[in-house]
Amino acid sequence: MDSKLKIAGREFSSRLIIGTGKYRSFPEMARCLEASGADMVTVAVRRVNLTDRSKESLLDYIDTKKFFILPNTAGCYNADDAVRTALLGREVGLSNWIKLEVIGDEQTLFPDNFQLLEATKALVKEGFVVLPYTNDDLISCLRLIDAGAAAVMPLGAPIGSGMGIQNISNIRILRERITAVPLIVDAGVGTASDAAIAMELGADGVLMNTAIAAAQDPEAMAQAMRLAVEAGRLAYLSGRMPKKLYASASSPLEGVVR
Repeated sequence: MDSKLKIAGREFSSRLIIGTGKYRSFPEMARCLEASGADMVTVAVRRVNLTDRSKESLLDYIDTKKFFILPNTAGCYNADDAVRTALLGREVGLSNWIKLEVIGDEQTLFPDNFQLLEATKALVKEGFVVLPYTNDDLISCLRLIDAGAAAVMPLGAPIGSGMGIQNISNIRILRERITAVPLIVDAGVGTASDAAIAMELGADGVLMNTAIAAAQDPEAMAQAMRLAVEAGRLAYLSGRMPKKLYASASSPLEGVVR
């Protein structure tokens, strides 16, 4: 049997992590969370009303008995800003876990790996469980792990692009070399087959938002992603057959009467 996803000593039944942005309404978001089977959802600290709790908030639609909330630092463009945002989220009771995003370019939303590393070091010292969103680059991931990251979350493609896994070789290399912490593909998934490919490559989990929220039927897509992650994981554990250039008969020819 497959073991559960374990991050920083905490176990999760689902290997699918989903975001809470871009939905048409909070009720739709809540239905998609349920359909996804996920037990961890990520919330942008800057999107949450932290001062006036009398007003409607997306947190009102998340059952914290079912879902573990992973705050994130979306919208931060330097280490200091990301650290302040994480500290603010913890102060108001969100979590000491943080999905760390430090963006380096507005058009591509690629991470600034130098600032990301600095923020990781600072937040680890502050007692955070840090899950950094980074490039699919081995050296960057290894440095983040050395800095104390509890997982590494390389992109499959630019955030919200829906292009799927663009550099399969890099993900394979990361899978071979990263064994100390979980490897979670974050960003770029567009449909269920993209999620399945990420898991078949050996990712420990997949994080997505737009692929579900922007679908014509978000609830159905959430369910599709749930099944894709489960199928991809099972296929990875099963061990696929080797690829061959030429055909090979499915039925043995020995004993066939001609």
